This record gives sequence, C-alpha cells and structure tokens, in this order.
Amino acid sequence: MNIAINKMVTLSYILRSDDKSGDIIEQTSESTPLKFVYGIGAMLPMFEFNLAGLKQGDNFEMKLDAKDAYGEIDEEAVVELSKDIFVVDGVFDEERFTIGNHVPMQTSNGERINGTIVNVDENSLTMDFNHPLAGIDLHFEGNIIEVRDATEEELTPMAGCGCGCSSEGCGSSCGDDNGCGCDSEGCGC
Repeated sequence: MNIAINKMVTLSYILRSDDKSGDIIEQTSESTPLKFVYGIGAMLPMFEFNLAGLKQGDNFEMKLDAKDAYGEIDEEAVVELSKDIFVVDGVFDEERFTIGNHVPMQTSNGERINGTIVNVDENSLTMDFNHPLAGIDLHFEGNIIEVRDATEEELTPMAGCGCGCSSEGCGSSCGDDNGCGCDSEGCGC
C-alpha cells in the first residue's frame, strides 16, 4: 500500500540540521516511531509531499529549506514584555523566568503559543515566539515501517492534531508533550 490521503503512516527517522552531516535534532526508531494520518495537515506540507507514494520498507531522504519547514526567523516574533504580567500573588518567580526557559502563553484570541526567554532585565523580559526550528534547514533520513488505511477514529477531528496524543501519552516526534497538552483524555492541541 502506498502513502496517500487518509493512510496511517508509521515511520522512523533521524532529523538533522542543515544536511546529512548536521547535528541531530531528534530521532525516532522502530520501537518509538512517528505515526500520523497522511493528508490531514498534521505534518509539514513539504515533508508529506516528499513521502507521497512511498510504501512499507521504503527508505527516504529529504532536505527541507527553512521556508518549507518552520519558516524563516520573524524578528517581530521577538517581543519585550513587562515582568508585571508574570507576577502571581505579588511575586515574580525568578527561577522559572530565566534565559532559555520555555513559557506557555496565550494570545488575546485564546491561541496557545510557546515562547523562549532570551533576555531578562530589571523590569522586563524578552521572549522569542518563533518555532525553535525556525530559520533552520532540515534533513530527514528514515524508513517507512507501515502504511495502512486509517480507522474512522483516527480520521476524526483532533485524532491527528499533529502531536499524536493517545491514552498512552504523547506521540509527538519530539518524544515529550512539548506543550502539546496530552493527557489521558487525548490531545489539547
């Protein structure tokens, strides 16, 4: 069976920055594979495009330019925020709000986003809301483990939200929930 719309794809891969010799960003295996329904928008469009037509047992290798992956770095997504908005019960948590920490936030319209603290000063902190992989070319190399028809349950909304949540936990390719919001009831994407 070939990879096509509404097929459940199981694969393993090594993701590197830039090219085949770049630093490893993440890695899955046959025992901890990535599973997703092809064509429902859960994966990067160019990632899916490059997998189209492959079948179980096929190997793949692809490079995605930053613009086709998580985009170029958007300088407007780096913002300075007053420390006042992070004060809880009159206290600013110095340990939590340190450079390099990731902080889940919510936009004015309720969208959940994650920011990385890049600077802290006396009255403010600067957060970068770009995706952690923005501005990076990605190189994937892997193997198609299985291709099958997706079940009705797998095709229902939220079953393929991109993080692979289930009652067993988060199936995100990053190996943790990475802000996904997974719990025993499913995905909070």
